[in-house]
Amino acid sequence: MANPTVSSAVQPSVRLFTVADLAAMPTHLPSGDVDYELDKGRLIIMVPPGHIHGSTQASLAIEIGVQGQRRGHGRVYTETTVVLSRNPDTVVVPDAAFVVAAKLPVRESREGYLETIPDLVGEVRSKNDTVAELDRKVADYLTAGVRVVWVADPESKTIAAHRAGSQSRIYRESDTLTIDDVIPGLKLNVADIYSQ
Repeated sequence: MANPTVSSAVQPSVRLFTVADLAAMPTHLPSGDVDYELDKGRLIIMVPPGHIHGSTQASLAIEIGVQGQRRGHGRVYTETTVVLSRNPDTVVVPDAAFVVAAKLPVRESREGYLETIPDLVGEVRSKNDTVAELDRKVADYLTAGVRVVWVADPESKTIAAHRAGSQSRIYRESDTLTIDDVIPGLKLNVADIYSQ
């Protein structure tokens, strides 16, 4: 008897998840805590970060908080769920984010997620992140209206700054970042982010 074949025209349906689905997902499993994001409705399970990632994330958030929030320029967030787009839904959890004062108070989804698009996002590259994944995520942020995306890379001790319509710029340990259109007066010494 011949083996049955499946027509290449028949494709299995892809289940796209929504913001509401994400809110109903368990965050505690028998194997440990778990976090999720949505990429145009596709569920992404996040890998728990290591200590270098956590240290870099904390350093970024502290600098943004002290130089931005404390001076009254807006509010800093860490690991806060943000709805970037809907139908299909894209939901992210940036390592650090900043919303300027003019956009406060922020809008929240029914599920309690941030719907106000941040003006600055800081992402820390994990050892498992590929360049393609990071490029896609940066593009999603910029398309949604984020003005500046910083990608901190603890391995190379650099920060890549991305803006829509502009060439990305790499800042090294000897450099200082400024973003006066988002946080006036901010001066971020790259070396300070990676000092252990």
